[in-house]
Amino acid sequence: MNIVRLLIALAFLAVGLVVGILNTETITLDFVFTEFNTSSGAAIIVSLLAGVCIGAAIVLATVAWPLYARLRKAGKLSAAPAPAATRGTTDVPPGTGV
Repeated sequence: MNIVRLLIALAFLAVGLVVGILNTETITLDFVFTEFNTSSGAAIIVSLLAGVCIGAAIVLATVAWPLYARLRKAGKLSAAPAPAATRGTTDVPPGTGV
């Protein structure tokens, strides 16, 4: 399994290197307070990485954390002792011979 992960990581690294090498045109990223001069390949890779990180954070906040909270709550409920039934508290009045 670790070999497969290593091969996948190397494949993505190779694709990133190819994108960076083939897109060498200089671009200027203009933000409100500053400007960055970079290659278009680096800008593409950074924007893809930022998109993956933002998407992962959204999935984590909307799916993983609520499921984890429900799992913790279910674990606490199953660990709580069940209420014990008390003896002698039936609906039959005493002295009826039942």
